[in-house]
Amino acid sequence: MPLPLEGIRVLDWTIWQQGPVCSLMLSDLGADVVKIESLDGGDPGRGVLRAQGLDLGDRPNFYFEANNRGKRSIALDLRTDEGREIVLRLAERADVFVQNFRPGAARRLGLGYDDLRARNPRIVYASGSGFGLQGPDAERPCMDYLGLARSGIMMAAGEPGSPPLAIQGAIADQMGGTMLAFAVVTAILARERHGVGQEVDASLLGAMSWLQGLSLSSRLMLGGEMPRFSRSFAFNPLWNHYRCADDRWIAFAMAQADRWWTDFVRVIGRPELGPDPRFATMMDRGMNASVLVGLLDETFAARPSAEWKRLLDEGGDFIFTLVGSVNDLPDDPQVRANGMVSSVEHPVHGATEMVSLPFGLSATPSRIAGTAPEHGQHTEQVLVDELGYDWDQVAAMRERGVI
Repeated sequence: MPLPLEGIRVLDWTIWQQGPVCSLMLSDLGADVVKIESLDGGDPGRGVLRAQGLDLGDRPNFYFEANNRGKRSIALDLRTDEGREIVLRLAERADVFVQNFRPGAARRLGLGYDDLRARNPRIVYASGSGFGLQGPDAERPCMDYLGLARSGIMMAAGEPGSPPLAIQGAIADQMGGTMLAFAVVTAILARERHGVGQEVDASLLGAMSWLQGLSLSSRLMLGGEMPRFSRSFAFNPLWNHYRCADDRWIAFAMAQADRWWTDFVRVIGRPELGPDPRFATMMDRGMNASVLVGLLDETFAARPSAEWKRLLDEGGDFIFTLVGSVNDLPDDPQVRANGMVSSVEHPVHGATEMVSLPFGLSATPSRIAGTAPEHGQHTEQVLVDELGYDWDQVAAMRERGVI
């Protein structure tokens, strides 16, 4: 079965997570990705867990593996003319170049869009940034945490009045890399249809603003963002979550609450709430939300979550689910049934499970090409097989510290 990006060649000069996520998505879709790393240790993602004092023991470096699977690695000193020339020669035969250094850094090194376009006018040059390529803060340093902070999502999560809420998992980087990959695939399509290469970009600020598109649209069109959600005063108590006797939570999402109300209170064993004038309509329930949420809190606290799930499944077609954690996801039958996790054979750790791309393609499905490369693992292979250097030239460059 062909892969969507089979035959596409990608040069990946990226570090940490935003840029690497972009290129790993291209790899999973079939592109041949060559990761360009510095000689002095390479992508800092290789050592980030050790730097935090985490003893991995015999377990894989999940941070680097998750962001760099299926790529080949070459190690170069890009401060040398020879090192930069290798990149430019690779760019001549590449389709895509991805980088996520501060705006201007690549240009100052001689690896900007204009430099690569002079060698290959059809190249798609992808830039990942923190705050975008333009504006007063374009060249400010940025990492995932600042993408969360600047975008407003830390003030959108949590209860009203609570301090900014940090969100785990580097989701600004993940979202920024995903949007950059979307831009790359779009530019490849445009090149195939219109014959032009171009520069594309995506930022952490832009990606996280898009992720909050509905709230941002509210601010733009109505003058104010969507307010933080208050569980205790939820205007629609059937769009809320409740703690069960086993300390697990159950969440409901019944927007057309009047449609469900009578059956809902019957199934949870509180039929007297149905005709109660305080709760008769959605507007009534909203006006008395704090009282009703308190009554529902007491009700759901009386039984464990599994029993509530059984009663609700048997009692009607309610829109609900148990609240899960990331720890629960690998054992979720829906995750397994829909291929959201895949297994790849690691040369050191054996069968290793990784997160799959979050979409399906019936005729040209994605795949994980392999695990993350060792630092500089493919340097000689790329220089000899793809650029035509002979082994004496490779040895001489190694002696001079170019590779």
